[in-house]
Formats: sequence, C-alpha cells, structure tokens
Amino acid sequence: MTTSEITTYFKSDQDLVSITNDQIETLVKVFAESMQIEFDEVSIHFVNKAKITSLHGIYFQDETPTDCISFPIDSIHDNVYPKVIGEVFVCPEVALEYSKEHDISFESELTLYVIHGLLHLIGYDDIEETDRQIMREKEAYVMKSLQSANALLLPLFSL
Repeated sequence: MTTSEITTYFKSDQDLVSITNDQIETLVKVFAESMQIEFDEVSIHFVNKAKITSLHGIYFQDETPTDCISFPIDSIHDNVYPKVIGEVFVCPEVALEYSKEHDISFESELTLYVIHGLLHLIGYDDIEETDRQIMREKEAYVMKSLQSANALLLPLFSL
C-alpha cells in the first residue's frame, strides 16, 4: 500500500469557500507520508456552521459551533494498518472567524482544522495537557510538511 492508493472522499455542504478534490487528496497524501501511516480510505466533509453545531450537539452534547469533529472508524491493531480511518467534518466559517479574530492566515487555519481532525482519527487526543502538547507538535510537523510540499489548502471564496 502506498499513499497514492488512498481513497479520499470529499464533500462540501457549505457556501463560503470552494476547495477542489485534488487539494484534499494532496493534503491527505502528504499527511499520511509525514505521519508514516498507511490506510485505504478517509472522508472529509466541509460543512456550514449550522451543521457543525448540530453534530456537536448530537454527538458531544454541546450545541455550540466548533472547528472540526472526527469520527474514527478503524484503528491500528497489532501493527496492521487501518482500512478506513474515519470521517472529519470541518467548518470553514469557524476557521474564517478565528483567523480574523487572531489575525492569522485563513488558509493555514482551515488546513490546520483538517490536520487536527486527521490526527484524531489516528489516535491523537487533546483533552489532557500532555496529550494536547504532543498533538500540537504533530500539527506543527505536518503543517511544515504541507508547506514544503506546497499543499496548504487554497480555498476560493464563493460569491
């Protein structure tokens, strides 16, 4: 199995930005290479604020908007790579608001949300401080890999 054989399903149910399937596939490929993990499939969904808030309420009993939500499916067992790592739901509206509030790049913030969700799918967590620090280090590492590969998401705003 090579990273070029990963099937990435991408669906966008929001009107803020346009992202291509190729951009998502490249991001996932660079993620897998940089994390040295193999898997067959992953699904990435871009959703609006109403949908992410609904998912957050249903699955986490918190009816506030959030940046991303991950639903792991398969995990690594006995050094056997997972087939389908899961689904990530990302809200570009939240990324835009956060980037404006903190005067940072929207493209980087949106890319980070996808990476954050993918890290959750492969077992990283950010509830405890020590786990959060490890996750932040992995996020920075993958972001650097994406920057080197010129693979940060470059969304086009919808009119």
